[in-house]
Amino acid sequence: MRYRIELWVVQIVRACVRVLPMSAVRVCGGALGRAVYVVDVFHRRIALANLASAFPMRSAAERRAIARTMFAHFGRLLLELMKFGTLSESQMREHMEVEGGERVQQAYQQGRGVLYFTGHFGYWEMQAIAHPLHLRPVSVLARPLDNPYLHEMLERIRTCTGNGVIYRQGAIRKVMRELAANRGVAFLIDQHLHSTDAVYVDFFDRPAATTSALAALALRTGAQVIPVFALPLPGGRYRFIYERPVPPPKEESPDAVREFTQRCTDVLEMYVRRDPALWLWMHRRWRDRDPRLAGEAAGSDDAVTAATE
Repeated sequence: MRYRIELWVVQIVRACVRVLPMSAVRVCGGALGRAVYVVDVFHRRIALANLASAFPMRSAAERRAIARTMFAHFGRLLLELMKFGTLSESQMREHMEVEGGERVQQAYQQGRGVLYFTGHFGYWEMQAIAHPLHLRPVSVLARPLDNPYLHEMLERIRTCTGNGVIYRQGAIRKVMRELAANRGVAFLIDQHLHSTDAVYVDFFDRPAATTSALAALALRTGAQVIPVFALPLPGGRYRFIYERPVPPPKEESPDAVREFTQRCTDVLEMYVRRDPALWLWMHRRWRDRDPRLAGEAAGSDDAVTAATE
């Protein structure tokens, strides 16, 4: 019954945002996020603690302002995602600018597929949905939602333009098939990972357990790794950025997976430092180092399936 009630609430909200212009949806989402900042004490404390560690030179007032703006951003993201999924393809194109798409085209010319990565930063969901409208469809690694009704709705939104979704079961085979067919696969690399295939890399000068799957696959297949980021523009629009491919370490590097993972994490950190209010500070990204995580990822199957967590 709880799952059905959640579905009804989301359907009502989606019906409301469908008739509003995106600029108005953005305003409503910001108000929603600021309200959550007030009532969600647990996640507010996590966000403020993370910000204090990441930006010790900033005042407490500055960090609180970042946290409030971050909550507002994720309120916007939620409502705008509902709205974005109701748009036609031509309407989606009207809401976006693309920067660096030629880098993706060049990467595909190598015939080894393309690995994309980003984090819970900006409007990553919109970028994935709109991606096939100006480039090739991709498969996105994800975990199912606990609510099966909302999971089905979210999957319809994610795949409405031709993308696929890869879940944990059989992930390694599916990812390798996509790359062998010269297609793209997208990863999120900024969640704490409970797995022996995690590697610890520095993120804001603190060790963070990070998926090794992206680096392991790139080193195994030779696929180029392209960072992608989605930034807000005025009027409810978006700028979708495709950065230069991250160069792999030299073949003789004794710890290539960790080094490659660190390079990718450094690109994400650069974007977060530029606009910290667009990143998910309420997530417990840094935790006590788990002695069971050896951090010696070798690109095993678990490294890929763990990325779907």
